[in-house]
Amino acid sequence: MFDFFLDLIYPRTCGICGQIHKEYLCKKCEKRLEKLSHNKIYKSKLEPISYHAYAFPYEGEIREKLITYKFHEQAYLYQTFIKIILKSENLCGFMKKYDIIIPISIHRKRKKQRGYDQTVLIAKEIAKELKMNIRLDILIKQNNIQPQSSLDKWQRRQNIKNAYKLQNEQVITNQRILLIDDIYTTGATIQECARTLKKAKPKEIAAFTLAKD
Repeated sequence: MFDFFLDLIYPRTCGICGQIHKEYLCKKCEKRLEKLSHNKIYKSKLEPISYHAYAFPYEGEIREKLITYKFHEQAYLYQTFIKIILKSENLCGFMKKYDIIIPISIHRKRKKQRGYDQTVLIAKEIAKELKMNIRLDILIKQNNIQPQSSLDKWQRRQNIKNAYKLQNEQVITNQRILLIDDIYTTGATIQECARTLKKAKPKEIAAFTLAKD
């Protein structure tokens, strides 16, 4: 009943065109996003990541929407992106090979300012729909560092060093881990997180990002 009245006050809209749509993505925009999607899986060169998969190239309309999602308090946009991700048999098949999903979360102070963690929202929905195990208590961001988006490649690698700590490492020992993040640019963040997780001796670490630069 609460959701019914909430939809009356704040009706659901397509995250792309803004028209009212209960599924957050109208058919016209869905077809457009399908054309923009790459749904690519490739062998990673970033040790210790085995494979990296992503849904979109980080450019044009996708880039604009991801920036809006990440920085402009439009959390509902994760529902729009999820529709395309889950339609890809290629991506879903890849992700379901792994035992545990671990999202690369933001620092608690930044989450408090923003009101949500954009990567955790996406990871939770993937885990729910694909019936996968997700853990938010393994990889913890302990340092509220300068935003990576404001730095060049070398600065990003220096900035992210030791930003994350490992907890409950016994949970991931000998397990296949899927790291999830929103955007891959230089790969500095996702590689640092993978190196942190490697200390627990998982069987494999792979990565999925919504977009890749």
